[in-house]
Order: sequence, then C-alpha cells, then structure tokens
Amino acid sequence: MKGTIQSYAAIVLWYGAVLLCGCSVLTEEPKDAVPEEVVITDAASLYTNSVGLLYNYIGSPEEFGEGLQGSYRGYYDLQTFTSDEAIIPTRGGDWYDGGLWQQLYLHTWSEDNQAVENTWNYLYKVIVLCNRSLELLDDYNRLTDTTTLRAWHAEVRALRALYYTCLTDLFGHVPVVTASDMPFSSIRQRRRPEVYRFCIDELRESLPYLAAERSNTETTYYGRMTRPVAWFVLMKLALNAEIWASDSTSVKGDEYRFDGEHNAWEAVMHYGELLTASGYSLAERQSDCFEVHNENCVENIFTIPMDKSRLRTRWRNQMRSMHYQHGAAYGYAGTNGSCATKETLRTFGYGTAEEDLRFRSAFYADTVRVNGQPLQLADGSTLVYHPEVVELDLSHSPYIATAGARMQKYAIDPTGLFDGTLRDNDIVLFRYADVLLMMAEAEMRSGKDGSKYLNEVRRRAGMPAREATAENILEERKLELVWEGWRRQDMIRFGTFTRGYSDRPQLPGEGETGGFSTVFPIPLSILDMNPLLEQNEGY
Repeated sequence: MKGTIQSYAAIVLWYGAVLLCGCSVLTEEPKDAVPEEVVITDAASLYTNSVGLLYNYIGSPEEFGEGLQGSYRGYYDLQTFTSDEAIIPTRGGDWYDGGLWQQLYLHTWSEDNQAVENTWNYLYKVIVLCNRSLELLDDYNRLTDTTTLRAWHAEVRALRALYYTCLTDLFGHVPVVTASDMPFSSIRQRRRPEVYRFCIDELRESLPYLAAERSNTETTYYGRMTRPVAWFVLMKLALNAEIWASDSTSVKGDEYRFDGEHNAWEAVMHYGELLTASGYSLAERQSDCFEVHNENCVENIFTIPMDKSRLRTRWRNQMRSMHYQHGAAYGYAGTNGSCATKETLRTFGYGTAEEDLRFRSAFYADTVRVNGQPLQLADGSTLVYHPEVVELDLSHSPYIATAGARMQKYAIDPTGLFDGTLRDNDIVLFRYADVLLMMAEAEMRSGKDGSKYLNEVRRRAGMPAREATAENILEERKLELVWEGWRRQDMIRFGTFTRGYSDRPQLPGEGETGGFSTVFPIPLSILDMNPLLEQNEGY
C-alpha cells in the first residue's frame, strides 16, 4: 500500500483547467464533466476530488511535457539537458527532433521551444487546479470541520507554492494567479522578488496546519505535502535567495530577511535542523533510495509514488538513456538517447585512480553486463559504452550508438510494464543527502565551515573528506545528485551556467555573460494572447 495515493488514479476528473495558454478565462467545463453534486457528498469525497486529485499531476502517464519527472520535453529536461551534467546527442536520424535537444544544450532555445512551452503549460495547469481545489473546499465547507478544512487548505496552498517556486526559477517574472476564473486579458506578471516572497509566505502560513508526519512512510500521508516537505522547499527558497530575490539590485543572503528570525543562510540551517530532528537520515547506501521497493527509505523526503498495478504514472528517463539492445535484455525498449557529458566524466574522475565510487552506481559505462554476463549483440560482439567520445552530434561517429555513459541510478524493475516505464521504484524528488549539502553550502556562504555536512555525504559514499569550498560543494552536488534534476539551478547559483563547456561555447555578444539565459523565454503563444505580458530580457 502507498497510502491513499493509489486511489487517486481512479478518480473521475469531473472538472478541467485551461492554462495561461488557452481561453479567455482560466477555467473550462469539459464535455464529460460529472456534476459536482454527484461526486462530492461527504468529507472523504471532498478531499478526494479537491486535494487528492492534485497528486495525479506531480508525475504523469503522458509521454511529453507533464510531471516534475517522468516524461520527455518538460520540467526535468529543462533542468538537466541545459546543464553540463547530461546531453542527448544527435545520433544520425535519432534524437535530432528539429534541433530541440541541441537548442537546450547550446542555450539557443527560442520563444517557441516545445519543452519550454510544455513546461509553462504544465506548471500553470497544476496551479489552476490548485486554485479550483481551494474554491471547492470553500464551496463545500459544510461537509467537514474547521480544523480539517484548514489543514486541507494548507496542503493545497503549499503544493501551489511548490509550483510557483518552479515557475519563478525557470521564468523569473511570472503572473501569480490565485483564482480559477481570472480573465486572461487582465493578468500581469509580478517581478521575481514578489513571486519569491509569495512562495515563502504561502509555505510559512501553511506550516502550522500541515500534517507533521513524514511523507516517506506508508501511511495516509505517503507522497503528500506534509510539514517536512514544506521545510525542504523553504530550504531551496532560502538557498537561492541571492538569485530569486534579486531584481534591479543584488541581494546578499546574509542580509536578506527570510523571516522574522533568520537571514537566508540561517533559514537553510533552521529548516535543515528541523528535518534532521524529524527523523530523516542518510540511508546505509545511496542505492537504497532508488531500489525497486524504496518505500519507507529513511532518506527520501518527497517522492512520486509508483505502483504498476494501481497507478498510471510513468518514468521514462532510464529507458531513454539505454541502448536498444541493453533495454531489450530486460525485456524493454531502450531508446538510446541521454548520457553523461565530458564534464561529468571529469567530475567523477572516470578512468582514473581517483574515480568516485558513485560513478558505477550512477552510470553504465564500458562493457555492459546483464546478470553478471557481458551483453552480446546480434552480430556476436559485446555491447560496450564509450563514455569519452560523446559529442553533441554523433551522426558521423563510429560510436553513433554507443557513445556516452548511460543512466543507471535506479534499480531495474524486472516486472515493469510498458517497456519498463511503469515500475515500482518511486521517483525521488527530495532526499536528505541534498539537505546536508544545502547546509554545507549555507555555512560556506555565511563564512563558516560546512565540512561537517559535506563529509557526512562523502563518508557514506566511501570517499575521503574534503574542505567545503564553493568548488567542492558544487562538484559534490553533481557527484551525489546526478540525474536528479538539480544541475541547472545549482550552476546558476554558483555562476557557472552561462560559461562555455564541451561542445557548448558561450553565446556570442554580451547577452549570456549578463545572464539572460538563466531564465527561459515566455512562450510566444502566451505573449500572442496577452499583450500585458513582457518578454524576458534577451529574447
């Protein structure tokens, strides 16, 4: 059992939402809508059809654009394949897709980039659903008591704040929509510092009413927005204060008043200490976080529940990375796409005496083995991945199908369905190792020694201690969190995102050095429908 999450997949979606990309107002009655009176008759059905259904959208069964992780051409891809962590090379006729993946890696995306538009639409879709859920809770408040209603309100507001955090991270200045029927023509953007403060305030105001239970244990709170999950989001907000709270003037983390008691760096430490006190800790092995049955892992703070017999959420990232025959060896269909960059190989010390011990659990490299035996191809040769020959366009390379170290991090579910995308490994969004690394960084940025927290993570990995310098912390975040969707955000915070790296020269002119590519353009389709919205600088 995975709490009450498994029941959400069966919910009749009796109302829909039109995004900031569809109609004159941000609401719609679908043709197959079921009247509210039929499905909302008591407290249980009110929760299921307002708060509960929102959890359907954190992951997604869709192939493109939906979910915080799991699909293609959406939020995860913008955070990963725009960075120096991973790349989807063009492999002849495969993975060109109109130049999409090259645009992401080269930072040459345009206002009509599909992944950018998909992500905008998805994030606002969930926000509009959150707004509608809050209105339903008010409309049917007679069905439950005040205390319960307040807790449900807090759960929805905190989820909405998570999505606004994602939006302002990616797009900077965005509209803040708090009602489902706001006319599209009247919507204006708020400056990024205002959106940032909105997220902080929404989470802090929700905290007293959120359930104190951990979201990583198989209870009714499994996979839900609880107080510890909100603490983690607040940590991320505080850690990125110097980026997200800045506008015309720069902000310093040790001067920014995150709340009445703490500056930004103090807030990171405060919420990290609360998470530690609530019982989260490092698992014995990093791999425990990603096992087929990773429910109840002491390290995982927030996951997307997966259950192939009861849920429809898919996870395509690993099969997207594996060679066709590699996937076929497990009975699935690998699509031979994503792999590690040369920068990532250097970070892990691949091929050297100092190779990080986490490399072999994060990547398939060199001779491919399945059940301990080398994988034989149809021509009798052995499948070998060649990490160091990766480049953006492999179309004329002899290693067109085998260049690059491939994603391994999650254990293979041998009983997965739909080519291994419907599996039982819950998708890990937040975990305690990240908490420790955020605390190390906050200490470093405040002039203190964060080595204690950095080296807790390294000790678990079997690696020697290091000083908590900015360079070492950024490197450790890749070593520990590779493939988990944080690299773009980390590079921006450390000032490395706009620099050139292998196969990605810095964009010409002064634009990228000024940082314009650290936010994405507002999609052209959105601008065409609302002249009140302003495009981000540089696009």
